[in-house]
Parts: sequence; structure tokens; C-alpha cells
Amino acid sequence: MKRRIIMMIPIMFIVAVVANWMLGKGYSEIPSEAKTMIIIGAALLSGVISFFLFKDEPEKK
Repeated sequence: MKRRIIMMIPIMFIVAVVANWMLGKGYSEIPSEAKTMIIIGAALLSGVISFFLFKDEPEKK
């Protein structure tokens, strides 16, 4: 579980930064409230996807 969280947080951050950059550069006519909702949605969706794609390693005994 810990490995999933460690990988999930940076991915969400990178997606939010890239989404903010892309929306600011190419879609300046979109209101800032809508941009914020799109960025939050993209970050959360990428976090959920990465949570399920990164599997936990089996515990070593």
C-alpha cells in the first residue's frame, strides 16, 4: 500500500502541473474556475488509475 501511495502522489502532481500549463497555453478563453476543476479532475483521475496499476510487492518473511 505504501509503495502505491509513494508513486501516486508525484504522478498526480506532475499531471496537475502539465494540465495547468496546457490549459494556460492553449485554452486561455476558459474561465479560471473551469480550469481549476479540470486540473483537479485530471489529477484525481491519474491518481486513481496509478493506484490500481501499481501493484503491491508481496511481503518478505
